[in-house]
Amino acid sequence: MSKLLTEERLVVNQKAKLIELTNQYLIRDAEGNELGRIQQEGQSTLKKVLRFVGDVDQFLTHTMAIYDSTDTKLVEVVRPRKVFKSKFEVKDGSGRMVGRILQNNVFGKITFEFQDASETKLGAIKAENWRAWDFAIVDANDNEIGRIDKKFVGVAKAMFTTADNYVVDIQPSVTGDLRLMVLGAALAVDTALKQDTRFL
Repeated sequence: MSKLLTEERLVVNQKAKLIELTNQYLIRDAEGNELGRIQQEGQSTLKKVLRFVGDVDQFLTHTMAIYDSTDTKLVEVVRPRKVFKSKFEVKDGSGRMVGRILQNNVFGKITFEFQDASETKLGAIKAENWRAWDFAIVDANDNEIGRIDKKFVGVAKAMFTTADNYVVDIQPSVTGDLRLMVLGAALAVDTALKQDTRFL
């Protein structure tokens, strides 16, 4: 089984580029060992030109895929174009719909709800306060099952210090489709908040 589906702490590290036209991230464990990557896919030449000449990301559809260290696709997250609130479709590596992630608000403490494919609520992502880039991931009963934050306590490598890096903690009891949703949720938060300068 892929370590991305069992590791309790994942460090997401954006690849530095002079001009960011295609988003790429490495996923490591707390000791800095590479476990996989996140790759933006489906970027046409026109989309790259639009991203280069203007700040239009929120008006474009984004597809991000999570691959493990063997280059096996585990999760695909699609965010259609949006104006204010983001919504995402989460699929497994074979393209099966796993669920959706819906941004609830754009002001105050940002929250997201995630649902399974039949629109049953599985849980939520809740900002700790209106400004900090720290989120609790809870299940449908509001029990915390994970966290997304930029606090690097217990992370060995000094490279994990810039604004485009964050830590995802997932409890070992989170497995199956819920695990895929939590992985997708962490990616969704980063994508949704790229246009929100409060979190940069």
